Amino acid sequence: MCYKYNLELLFPTPYSLILKLPTQKYLTAFIRWRHSHINDKQFVYILSVLVGFISGCVAVILKSLVHGIRHLLHVWSPFSEGNFFYFFLPMIGIAVAVIFMKYVVKYSVRHGVPAVLYAISMTKGRIRWHYTFSSVVSSAFTVGFGGSVGLEGPSIITGAAIGSNVGRVLKLNYKQIVLLIACGSAGVMAAIFNAPVAAMIFAMEVIVLNLSLATVVPLLLAASSATLTSYFFLEQDVLFHSVELFNKGYEIIDTPTFILLGIITGLISVYFKRIYIKLNTSFEHISSPRRRLLVCGGLLGLLLFLFPALYGEGYDFINMAIRGDYSFLFQHSIFVNFEKSFALSCVLFLCLIFVKVIASSLTFGAGGVGGIFAPSLFIGAMIGLFISFIFIHFNIEVNGTTFVLLGMCGMIAGVMHAPLTGIFLIADITSGYSLFVPLMVVSAVAYATVRVFEENSVYTYLLAKRKQLLTHNTDRSVLTIMRIRNVIETNFSTVPETATIKDFVKIFETATRDIFPIIDKEGKLKGIIKLNDIRHLLLNHKQHEHTQISSLMYAPELFFAPDDDMEKVVEVIQKSNHYNFPVILADGTYVGFISRAQVFSEYRKVSEFYSGEI
Repeated sequence: MCYKYNLELLFPTPYSLILKLPTQKYLTAFIRWRHSHINDKQFVYILSVLVGFISGCVAVILKSLVHGIRHLLHVWSPFSEGNFFYFFLPMIGIAVAVIFMKYVVKYSVRHGVPAVLYAISMTKGRIRWHYTFSSVVSSAFTVGFGGSVGLEGPSIITGAAIGSNVGRVLKLNYKQIVLLIACGSAGVMAAIFNAPVAAMIFAMEVIVLNLSLATVVPLLLAASSATLTSYFFLEQDVLFHSVELFNKGYEIIDTPTFILLGIITGLISVYFKRIYIKLNTSFEHISSPRRRLLVCGGLLGLLLFLFPALYGEGYDFINMAIRGDYSFLFQHSIFVNFEKSFALSCVLFLCLIFVKVIASSLTFGAGGVGGIFAPSLFIGAMIGLFISFIFIHFNIEVNGTTFVLLGMCGMIAGVMHAPLTGIFLIADITSGYSLFVPLMVVSAVAYATVRVFEENSVYTYLLAKRKQLLTHNTDRSVLTIMRIRNVIETNFSTVPETATIKDFVKIFETATRDIFPIIDKEGKLKGIIKLNDIRHLLLNHKQHEHTQISSLMYAPELFFAPDDDMEKVVEVIQKSNHYNFPVILADGTYVGFISRAQVFSEYRKVSEFYSGEI
């Protein structure tokens, strides 16, 4: 079965070398002692705290690296004289990241969350060891030099890789490894945003985890330990400064406005996904990495030159938006002399909203490493600030801070298909629940709007297209894991196309099945014979030498290929009255049979293996 492959050969790690050293003896002794003194649940609880602590350290290191790089660049380069350096810096940072990946890591670094989902779905939770550091370094250079992406995706794959490799070294099973992957992912999210509840929700909503008490407790432990670690080093305000809403909550009369904001963020989320996928698909056609760096990096530099607010993650500008300050539209910009123009301000708002995803895609296209969480929050903040800006201009009293926060919530719900994450992230940021109902309205409307147009999120689109995605739908997830090749039965006796009944009798004497595939000299399936259909002829010896077996065969109504989608195969089997189905290659070559009983037996085995308690 696919989950029994020796993944050590596919994913070699330093632990392969470690286990060859004398430390193997001590590790083996520890594992034996653990099994004797600590049960599985207790051990997972301990490891979740450890993984959370390490993930918190990762978040601290990554933010410190980015801030350090950015500080050095600002000290070295004369940003106060204009935005000329915005054109070159991102390309330099991405070039350093590409060189690091090519000559140091010697592996390509995939996008964070999709790589985690792929590992859970297709590689038994095994994540290459280099992700424990490669994403951190490459994203630090990408974002530190101004790449228009976020650090959350690289942080998540790093935390997930830590959990995966810890579980692997300690010989944990699949469900325990996946749980540690979720703990690592939740840990970095909690440390970055100082939002442990939102981080836990994100792990369960996006990383795809079966919800039970046995999974919630480790996630809580990991998120809380990571938050405390981050707080120890960076204090409370990691990304967002303290948010004050300047009012007592919301008015019921504002509900239509919240619904409108949900619809707008939902539609912008659809635009975000489609542009992001289209641009990244287009950039893949540029085969030369150097050409991609020059083309995409040059276009990115041009966008940053025109709109400096697209520079980097954008959290400084989000904090300004939360305070109602939109001066960043003109800072270091060629439009600085038109700051009081209402029309130009509206144009610049729209440019930031619609161009941010292009800038992020260009960063990825050039070879940079980052995530789309921060760009989503940035766009949401710009939407909320823009709407409040228009209302205030026409003397309609609104709270700009509230609109900014609700816009961020709507974009998280829409882009990532994570409505609960959007709600609890903003609730954690505001350190209260005075906006909880508006958050629910905006999040639900944005998510519902997106689902009208798109079934999958940016994270899951390609995986779902390739049938490599596990979802909260257990039945669909099990069928995603299953492969026809693993249920093919080959103990059917084949009969040559030129055989007579006399020849068939000799084959029948040693056969173990009552179905016989008829094949030609090239091994291609020509038809099928069932023993019950010709049993009466076997008793008539006069016809044995004169009757060709090919005259008695029939063509199968249904057949499959080894790479067919298992979900469709099961659907066909359920609607059919047959019990056995031939499997052939594209050129008609006979491979074997799959049976109704074997398919559902395999379904049960896979379901038991990939689900249940830890």
